[in-house]
Amino acid sequence: MNKYLRLFRLQNGVMGFIGLLIAIFIAAGYDMLDQWVNIVIGGVIVVAFVAGGNSLNDYVDAEIDKTAHPDRPVPMGELTARTAMICGYGGLAIAVVLSLFLRRWEATLIVLAAAVMMIGYEIALKQRGFVGNLCIAILTGLVFMFAGGIVGDFSQVWILALLAALVSVGREIAKDIEDEESDKGSRRTLPMMIGDRNAGIVAAVFYVLGPLLSFIPFFTGLFGILYAVVIVADAIFIYCAVLVFSNPHKSEKLAKVAMFVALISFILGVAL
Repeated sequence: MNKYLRLFRLQNGVMGFIGLLIAIFIAAGYDMLDQWVNIVIGGVIVVAFVAGGNSLNDYVDAEIDKTAHPDRPVPMGELTARTAMICGYGGLAIAVVLSLFLRRWEATLIVLAAAVMMIGYEIALKQRGFVGNLCIAILTGLVFMFAGGIVGDFSQVWILALLAALVSVGREIAKDIEDEESDKGSRRTLPMMIGDRNAGIVAAVFYVLGPLLSFIPFFTGLFGILYAVVIVADAIFIYCAVLVFSNPHKSEKLAKVAMFVALISFILGVAL
């Protein structure tokens, strides 16, 4: 594969675009077809943002990747760290500029905020444990808010955005518990500061907060009856909250499955 495509992690950008399409459908339903121009622009924004974020990551982690990811373009000597830096800031800048063409100030503010957070995370927050966890979680939620910004309607995505952000905090903490030994000397994570058990309690709280939010549409009548599939996702999230103490790796992986099921429930709730 081309060295630049490997730097950008193009496959991640494609997955991001697919995720955006799903989020836009949840936000606008079948009316999303009326917004096809903004959807195309939004897709390019996501791909540019992902490419910029990954490039900036490879610039910041140039030395670490010599051991951790020696097959990436920078440690292999195919690209210089400076080139990765230019691609990183360039990709994020392109995303922000393109957002102006959406002609929706909410979407532009979301992209701008996400770009600032991405830079802050890579430059400083990545090494600061829990603050970095929160940053990644907010960026996850902003994907869904961006979809709402594209179509000018947040009413059906804010719950999903908040749910995704909350459970992402749990997932990030679970990963930090799992990676505690390898992170020593390079990061100051929550498990290092308060211990594995206490960190597990914090992760469990965030795993449970997400499912609590998912019940709001039942009382507001926001989605159709098939939204009830979300109960399956809730059960998995609660299981993750229990499992994080004995098997944080499995907990983190199952949380991804639960998030996928939650997405399906939102899609069904809108479609039927």
